[in-house]
Amino acid sequence: MYFRITGDSVDLVDPQDVTAFHVLCPPGLDGDELAGRLRDAGLGELLADGHVMVPVDAVRRHAAGRVGPTWEQDLAGMIAYATREGWTDETGTRLRAHLERATD
Repeated sequence: MYFRITGDSVDLVDPQDVTAFHVLCPPGLDGDELAGRLRDAGLGELLADGHVMVPVDAVRRHAAGRVGPTWEQDLAGMIAYATREGWTDETGTRLRAHLERATD
């Protein structure tokens, strides 16, 4: 799954796929603009290293009504894996996502 930022909207793409996680943003956004869009969309914080810390609640909110009955269990497995790898905050309520820039 990944979050796609386009214009003034944010979409969660392929929420069933808990094996990958990133944020895709349009080209040309500078750090301040991107940080503002992330905040406005409730997608968390842009880190200095170029990653995004996304609240797990934002993932759940955007996936609501679009995933199957085992998704919460699958998400819990993803969070556990991310925790073991050091890709969560200390509370386990935010996930580190790679930031990718769209090419067009």
